[in-house]
Formats: sequence, structure tokens, C-alpha cells
Amino acid sequence: MTSSTGALLREPRFRITRYRRICLGITAVLVFLSLLGLFLSWLSPLHSPLKPGLDFTGGTSIQVERRCEPKCADLNVDAIRKALVEPAVVQLLDDGRAISLRTAALSPAESGEVVEALNKIAGPLKQEGTQINTIGPLLGEQLLRSSLLALLVSFVGVALYISARYARLYAGMALVCLAHDVLLTAGLFAWLGLIWGVEVDSLFAVALLTLAGYSVNDTVVVFDRIREQQQVLPNLSVEDQVDRAVAGTLTRSLFTTLCTELPILALLFFGGESLHWFAVALFVGVAVGGWSSIGVIPPLLPIFGGRLPQKINSVSASA
Repeated sequence: MTSSTGALLREPRFRITRYRRICLGITAVLVFLSLLGLFLSWLSPLHSPLKPGLDFTGGTSIQVERRCEPKCADLNVDAIRKALVEPAVVQLLDDGRAISLRTAALSPAESGEVVEALNKIAGPLKQEGTQINTIGPLLGEQLLRSSLLALLVSFVGVALYISARYARLYAGMALVCLAHDVLLTAGLFAWLGLIWGVEVDSLFAVALLTLAGYSVNDTVVVFDRIREQQQVLPNLSVEDQVDRAVAGTLTRSLFTTLCTELPILALLFFGGESLHWFAVALFVGVAVGGWSSIGVIPPLLPIFGGRLPQKINSVSASA
């Protein structure tokens, strides 16, 4: 293969367009499973696509630690519920060494009564290990609205930036990439909520915003390489330009994703229970973002047919 100047071009080591059906088929299956999980969660008694945590619903969260060495006596969750006046969601943590429960919003006096009831059935308790957090329903609703608004603003900002820097087709593809990444991450947590009762909180919203920034960064690198191919090799087909762009960025994308995942793994295993699901959301989101930048957007671009918009050439010429 030769360029417009007659120079001999090397065949790219990897052609993503040859595996277009496989990549888009995998993506379609993942999207379907995510939508199914969100739909089933909506049909469940939650009536929500994700199981909202205390941050979004409001209520009181109480966690206590038991003083028992070397091993704590066995506890029964049902027995704990019966000992409480208020209905609560009860969990045993760390092999029964800690108890976590969530109820409707309680006053300080009512919270103290719950702790006393726990002390009678599971004590003695460590005073320094007792944590009580209360969030009102209005504050929880406000946090939910703020999280959704922040995610929407990030989508709009990405679309405006890429429209100004590249072209509307690129902006549309970037939004598809963002929606894909957010949907797959949310879909996973919908299934986790259905199966294991995993809740999402404000940290999950932070993870989605972090994911949006990371995903766009990786996608823009591929867009930049395609722009270079259009300028240097304008006679090549869209498929060849995309294949060469992906082949030129594949190693970098894989190494970047791997290096990002390593500290997230450390956070996952050593960050404690409060950051566990935040780290899971980040880990899955980064992996999905790396996949979409290579296996989703590049195979989709040639499907639109013809040359990609040449707005980028005019931008470069004026620069």
C-alpha cells in the first residue's frame, strides 16, 4: 500500500475493523445485560434502577464493634431485629465482630436506645468503635439531584469541547462512549443490588464522574491519531485510517489502563469497607472505558460511511 506521495506504507499490525462484528457483538450483549439488570431492579420492590444508599434516601446508619477475644459469640440477624424497636436492615461484618444497621431517621435519643439494645444482645461494645450517621430525606434527595446534575453537566461539557475541537460526529461518538461506560458500570451495580443488596451512594456518583473524565481522555487520544491519519494519508479509506489509529495507540491504551488499575486494586483490597464498592466501581469503569475507546468507538466510525468530517483540518490550518 502506498500513500498519496507514493511512499510505501507498512501494514498495521492489528486491524480492529476486521473484528468489528465480534467487538460490537460483545458490546451489544453487555449493554443488554446492563439494561436488563436496571429494568429488573426497577420492577423489584425498590422501584429504582439502582438500590439507593443512605446518602440518597436519608435515614440513620449505626455501626458498632464488639469487644470479644479471641472469637465473638455467634449472633443471629433475626434475633437482633427482634431486639430492636425500630425496623432495620442488619448486617454482620468481620465474622460477627461488627454490626451495621440502617433505619429511618432517628433522633439522638432514639439512636442511643438502639445502641443500648445492641449492647444487651451483642455486648460488650467498644465505645470508640460506635458510629452513628443521620441524613434527612430532604438532604438525601438534594444529594441525588446534585449527583445527576453533575453527571449531566459533565456530558454536556464533553460534547461542547469535542464539538469545538473536532466535529459533531466526534462529539456524538464521545457521548456514545460515555453513555456506554456509565451504563455498563451502573448495570453491574444493578445486578449487585439485586443479588447481594449492594447500595450506591455519593461515592458511586464520584466514581462515575471520574470514569467520564478517564474515558474521554482515552477516546480523545484515538481521535487525535485519526486526525493525523486524515492529514497525512487523506487518500486512505476510513477503515484504514481507523485501523492505523488504533494500532498506533493500542499499546499505550493497554499500558495506561493497566497502570491505572493497579492502584485501584490496592484501594480495593486495602482501602477498607467504606471504600470497597467505590473501588469496585472505579475498577470496572476504567476497564470498560479502555474497552470502549478501542473496541466500540473505532469499529463504529466507518459504519457511518464516507470520509469523516473535515472540520479538524480547518481547525489545524487556522492554528
